[in-house]
Amino acid sequence: MRRSGLQWLTMSDTVTRPEDEVVRICQELIRIDTTNYGDGSGPGEAEAAAYVVEQLREVGLEPQTFESDPGRVTVAVRIPGADRSRGALCVHGHLDVVPANASDWSVDPFSAEERDGCIWGRGAVDMKDMDAMMLACVRHLARTGTVPPRDVVVVFFADEEAGGTKGSHFLVERHPEVFEGVTEAISEVGGYSVTLTDRDGKERRTYLLQTAEKGIAWLRITAHGRAGHGSVPNDENAIVRLAEAIARIAAHKWPREFIPSVRTLLDGCADLTGTSWSDEDLEELLQHLGGAQGFVRGTLQDTSNVTMLDAGYKHNVIPQHASASVDCRFLPGHEEELLATIRDLAGEHVDVEVLHRDIALDAPFEGDLVDAMVAALRTEDPDAEVLPYCLSGGTDNKALSLLGITGYGFAPLRLPADLDFAPMFHGIDERVPVESLKFGTRVLLRLLETC
Repeated sequence: MRRSGLQWLTMSDTVTRPEDEVVRICQELIRIDTTNYGDGSGPGEAEAAAYVVEQLREVGLEPQTFESDPGRVTVAVRIPGADRSRGALCVHGHLDVVPANASDWSVDPFSAEERDGCIWGRGAVDMKDMDAMMLACVRHLARTGTVPPRDVVVVFFADEEAGGTKGSHFLVERHPEVFEGVTEAISEVGGYSVTLTDRDGKERRTYLLQTAEKGIAWLRITAHGRAGHGSVPNDENAIVRLAEAIARIAAHKWPREFIPSVRTLLDGCADLTGTSWSDEDLEELLQHLGGAQGFVRGTLQDTSNVTMLDAGYKHNVIPQHASASVDCRFLPGHEEELLATIRDLAGEHVDVEVLHRDIALDAPFEGDLVDAMVAALRTEDPDAEVLPYCLSGGTDNKALSLLGITGYGFAPLRLPADLDFAPMFHGIDERVPVESLKFGTRVLLRLLETC
């Protein structure tokens, strides 16, 4: 028999469970190279989008596709809910991945090899694991005829790794009707576990639910000077001026500010572990977070990191110009202050150009959706602690926020205590445990069936 909301099947029904196919889907997605180099080159997302469309059509769904540029394809499908007067939920992921240098890896980064209980490959955690969970759950809803409590809009975006210009921002600006009625969204980089040792010496899994994320300012700083022969002294060397600007930016100590989500996370960890902390001294507390402490450290203040250099064209020629790329991330309300600080640090003879900027987000750690996410986690892991945190990076929730949609990071994974997970985002030997993938699929399905 069947009913709306939670789906019940008779014993004679034989339906593939989502966790039975999520590994296959994840591997097949990883094997499709969707590298986004950020300069318009690369294979694009078209092949992966076609795969997603095929998987959805196989269970009777009719997705839409949107192509912003040749090969830059986004896929969307809406599943009608039982109460269509409620605000809809958007569940979204991105199909592109950052580059991977195969010679640095232990495996072929596009082989999706299963080794040591993990699926290895570029995108295994960012974020073809979540894409696979989404596909597996949506296929299950369609196969079983399950009607979720409210409309669910499922989107697989292009171009997230280059700021979403050809993906989420394109769709929001050109096709806002896709998100008609959507009030909330979930996506990547939240809902994963870290293992803390509590005040009684017992290990406790704590899931970090992303409620906030920093804003983005991708800058190019360009130093100007006097061109000349490499054998002649030159006190207006553009490369030297650029190097001095970089040194000033690198040496700058950004002041700390603890936004509510960060302070709640730190207070929660302190209460659980029995570790005291202060605004000036939180090193001992951060150590409890293991690999996740890098993400948390990035949310204690604004940040600026030089990522690329471009200068010169011949060994014996002093160039007239030299430039560097700077990746800046700012806390809510800090955008103009950060840009003013960078311009001041760059100094005379150095221009600062904004190549891409996007807003910071901060959502409440309360409400029906948050309660449903917590309940879904605790159904699979009854002793779980759940705390909010701020993401030092960014997601496609930024674009959706322009339509008034409140976004959270919730790609649930129960992780082994000894897995250094967070550094795998954009890292070498990226991998996701098979059992974590299956766990996340069960949690996500329960959320879609109950929220």
